[in-house]
Formats: sequence, C-alpha cells, structure tokens
Amino acid sequence: MDQKVYDTYVSILKSELVPALGCTEPIAIAYASAKARDVLGEMPERLELWCSGNIIKNVKGVVVPNSGGLHGIDVAGILGLVGGNPNKELEVLESVTQADIDRTKELLQEDFCSCHLIENVENLFIVAKVFKGEHSAEVEIANRHTNITRIVKDGEEWDVGKHVELAPHQAVKLDKSLLNVKDILEFADCVKIDDVREVLDRQIEMNSAISKEGLSGDYGAEVGKTLLKYYGSDVKIRARAAAAAGSDARMGGCSLPVVINSGSGNQGMTVSLPVIEYAKELGVSREKLYRALVVSNLISIHQKKYIGSLSAYCGAVSAACGSGAAITYLYGGDLDDVSMTITNTIANVGGIVCDGAKSSCAAKIASAVDAAVMAHCMTENSKTFRAGEGLVKDDVEGTIESLGRVGREGMKATDIEILNIMIEK
Repeated sequence: MDQKVYDTYVSILKSELVPALGCTEPIAIAYASAKARDVLGEMPERLELWCSGNIIKNVKGVVVPNSGGLHGIDVAGILGLVGGNPNKELEVLESVTQADIDRTKELLQEDFCSCHLIENVENLFIVAKVFKGEHSAEVEIANRHTNITRIVKDGEEWDVGKHVELAPHQAVKLDKSLLNVKDILEFADCVKIDDVREVLDRQIEMNSAISKEGLSGDYGAEVGKTLLKYYGSDVKIRARAAAAAGSDARMGGCSLPVVINSGSGNQGMTVSLPVIEYAKELGVSREKLYRALVVSNLISIHQKKYIGSLSAYCGAVSAACGSGAAITYLYGGDLDDVSMTITNTIANVGGIVCDGAKSSCAAKIASAVDAAVMAHCMTENSKTFRAGEGLVKDDVEGTIESLGRVGREGMKATDIEILNIMIEK
C-alpha cells in the first residue's frame, strides 16, 4: 500500500478516535469557556456565549455530564468556567465537584451568562467571551470541537499556536480526500496492529463500558433495554441494543467517557458496538476485530468528509453504515460485498434528520443499525439496489458522494427550519 496513504489513515484514526466526556457539543462550549477563563487569568464577572445554530440545536435537550442532571448552553458554559480543566479538552468536565455544581446553580440565577445565536458562520462555531472589570478574553472554536481558531486578551489577538498544544498527529493537516472504500479495505487487511492497537483498545473498552452502564442503569427512554426485553437476544438485536444503550446513558448525562468518531460520541458508539457484538458472535480473533473496527471507523469518516461535522443529516446513519460494512468484512466480504452493504444502507435510511442531541438519538441509532444489518443480509443474498434508483450511482464512491451532497447542501433549509421550530421562532 502507498506509504503516504497508510500514514494518513493511521493519523486519521489517532486524530478522530479520542475520548470525550458527555455529548461533544456542550463539552465544546465548556472547553471554550474554561479556556477563556484560563486566558483571562481569573474568574470573570460575566460570560457571553455565541453559538451557531447547529451547536444550539445539539445542546438544547441534552444533559451536561457531571452537572447533576442540568442541561442547556448556559449550564455548559458556566460549569466549564467554574470547574473545567481546559487541558483535558473533551474531558474538560472530568474533575467537576459538587461545589462546582452548586456554584453553577447559583450563577444560573444571576445575570451572569447570556447566550446568542450567531449566523452565517460554520455549522460548528462557538465563541466564549469573559469579562472582569476592564479586562476581557475571547476564545473561538470552529469546524472541530477542540479546534481553537482565535484567542483574544484585552483586545489583543494571541498566536493560537503558542497557546494551544497539539498532539503530533493533530499538528499535521490530514488529507481526508485520500479516503476511499477500496483503499480502506486494503489498509484494514495490511495495517500493522501495533499502529492502531492503542486507539482501538480504548474504543472497545470505553464504549463497551458505557453500553453496559446503559443496559444496567435507568437512562433516557431506555431504548437498549426495550430492544432486549421485547425483541429477544439474537445478535442482530444485541448489536442494536448495545449501541442504543450507550446513547441512552450518554444522552442521559452518564459521566463515563466514550471514544468518538467524526466528533460525535453517538457515532463513536455506533461504529464500534455492533461490530464488537458480531465479533463475539462469530468468535473471531482480537486481530480480526481490530481490522473490522478499522473498516467501520474509516468508512464512517469517509462519508462525513462530504457531509461535515454538523448538519440536518443524522450522523448515526453514516456511523451505522460503517458498522454494516465492518460486519460484512467480518463475514469475509470483499470490496464488492462491502460496497453493496454501504449502498443498501444509504438507499434505505439516508434521510433521517438530526433534530439535536437528546434521548431519541438512541432510537435513531437502533433504526440505523437495523438498516445496516439488513443491508448486510441483502448482501449475503447477493441483492443490492441498482444505479439510477434515487441517490444510488454506478459505484459506491458516487453513491457516498451523492448522499454527502444531500446532507451538506440539500438539507441546509431543513436545518434552518428544525432550528426555528426548536427555538420557537
């Protein structure tokens, strides 16, 4: 395999598959706020949060982790200021204490934090501004949840590179245009396991733990539990339930971290947990599971490069599509087989909309994984949807790209209307 492509794929996995505590949108707000306080050098008297519509949409209904069950943009921002550690990035709220929660509740009752919609910016965009007397600080995040693009202290712009330390693989711009299904499968077959073992072990361990918590605790609408109670324990159901239960717990405020994919914990669980269940069912080796997870993670990221981090297109679909591809891979499927599974999934559930992060995400995950499993079964039966039927093109790359166009361009108006409905505009 071409060394440049190989190295890029390894770097993509290391960059994308990182731990996060709680839904990544409120965590990104907490991170921006914690960093702004760090720049200011003291606890501010006032906080302003300016967020894009997609951030508002994904924060409005989800519980902020380690907040004692609180939710909302102001909660995420204030808790990040009071108890957040910006050096922990997406685990910024890991060390929050009860005293921090109590102080946050007090500040919520005061005229301390104001929240604003900012338009005509990237879908993922956050600005946290803090003020103390004559001093102020401002931190801007864009495109990725920890991607600080601007720091200002007392009106003077700082060199971001000097104040935000990046891991080696994050310091290099990753060329995701190199992603394609054929090369992803070749990479999965030839990758040296030691190059990906650490990130995949972490994904297996963390995501399995929160799934188990979701199935044993009382979180959200208990979609995972419901599936096992009424549908049985066949692997096709366990695959859906495992991923849904992780989302039940995560959207319900569980403090356990997960390893994300494409900036999303729900997508991180959806690309991994169904694959893990099928690997158990088939009794494959740990190495085979690693290679299958390489397929699921990269196939999902490949689709998201067209769609973008946040949109009206539900990311559970692209993640489940990755899982379906990996399940076909576990069964010995080749490029044609994996391509059929991807096409069959996209042709079925490519229109699920994202109306924010909340408990019903678990149900959407269950539906998307169900579609991916059915897509795999169709592939096993040598059946696929044909080119010219809707978004389906002559090859899998064309189908992925056409779906990406719908998610990125075609659903812009849908995204605006969803936000207007949610904020009752």
